[in-house]
Amino acid sequence: MQVLILSLLLFSFSAHAATKPCHIDGFASEVQCGQIERPLNPRDPSSKKIQIHYMVLQAQDRNKLADPVFMLAGGPGQSAINVASWAQGPLNKLQRRRDLVFVDQRGTGRSAPLECPETQDLSKIADAEWGIVALKSCKAQLQKLPYGDLRFFTTAIAVQDLEAVRKNEGYPAINLLGVSYGTRVGLEYLRQYPQALRRVVLDGIVPPDYALSGSDLQKSLDSLFSDCSRDAACQKAYPQLAQNWRELLASMPKSTALKHPRLSTEATVNMSRDTVLGMVSAVLYSPLNSSGLPFAITEAKAGRFNPLLALSGMTALPNPGNIAVGMHYSVWCAEEAARLPLAVEKDDFGRFRTETYRKVCADWPRGEVPAAFYTIPKSPQPVLLLSGGLDPVTPPAHAAHVAQALGAKARQVVLGKSGHGMLMQSCVDDLVYRFINAEDAQKTDLSCVKPIPRPVVWVLPK
Repeated sequence: MQVLILSLLLFSFSAHAATKPCHIDGFASEVQCGQIERPLNPRDPSSKKIQIHYMVLQAQDRNKLADPVFMLAGGPGQSAINVASWAQGPLNKLQRRRDLVFVDQRGTGRSAPLECPETQDLSKIADAEWGIVALKSCKAQLQKLPYGDLRFFTTAIAVQDLEAVRKNEGYPAINLLGVSYGTRVGLEYLRQYPQALRRVVLDGIVPPDYALSGSDLQKSLDSLFSDCSRDAACQKAYPQLAQNWRELLASMPKSTALKHPRLSTEATVNMSRDTVLGMVSAVLYSPLNSSGLPFAITEAKAGRFNPLLALSGMTALPNPGNIAVGMHYSVWCAEEAARLPLAVEKDDFGRFRTETYRKVCADWPRGEVPAAFYTIPKSPQPVLLLSGGLDPVTPPAHAAHVAQALGAKARQVVLGKSGHGMLMQSCVDDLVYRFINAEDAQKTDLSCVKPIPRPVVWVLPK
């Protein structure tokens, strides 16, 4: 018994010997912070070093379990530490007996960040070409950083940093919870280190073997139009919604007066077709935000773009979910640029997305990506895949494809009228808790997830 107690004490000590108390925005009390030194180029241990930062929310109960939950943020480019205060809510039950670990992926947050300056200038926000020029300028500045070799920020390398954190903290095995791009990170960790995993939860799946596509954005918008045509109130308020959208795009470019929704500054700008597509793309991620889209499209067709600007979030204050843009393109240009689909004339969103990445990635340094990265091996561990039926970027078909590749231990849950990100929807947080806690994950009851209606379309009050 004395040996057992001593072993438990040693494990408790080793699991946090590398961290120290710290204060993080969004948390009233102290949390644990740690960092490890990693070579910028893992193949050359003598190369320049970077610091990988992470945060641990310690288990609340004394009889804690040895396997923590690692939260993998989205983007690419989100800081896991910055979104930790948001994630703590749905993961609160898991924290009772398990540590929650948030690692800032290299290029994000506190880990050798690759950030590009943002602008609040309305004339620049509405100029898609200015954004391309600004990114090229930012790239030149990033390359001057001590860690500015942008070839070494790929997903495959970042996963090796995760494994180093696991070892540094002394965790024998971990559970992964990946959201959006974090699902691609989770799948790559599963490929490289299956022996270090116990359970995997993937929310909004980005398959490694699927190229980027804008067609799902169009499908999401078409679904909104279709649902509007079947809803009496929406049809009465916006009887020509789909036609208004087509006519709006055909009328671009258009000169219009914009007013900043926060700063109240004004500017007359030349609104381009690509800017409109970019704004609508951002709105479609959330069905709640999309409920205002029929009004915003109708107003934009009449030359009034302020509702669409506000809905898009392009003028929002910096927030924990902000993207480190330099890291975003360092990852995507390495992993996606070589397989960008050919632009299809009638696929507005596909053409917009493809051309944007093609322009930026034309001279962006590209890291080496192993061929095996684009494969999905059979999973020896249980995997839960979560999808929103209205998701404009990671639709249920992505999860179905990955589930089939992972094999018998993968299970998929679809929430019909939800968008991108399921963790805050319905009973999903409780489902994730039970899936990770269960002795036999295959027997977890998934029936609590019930379809929810699309949010009611917003109509201007009389």
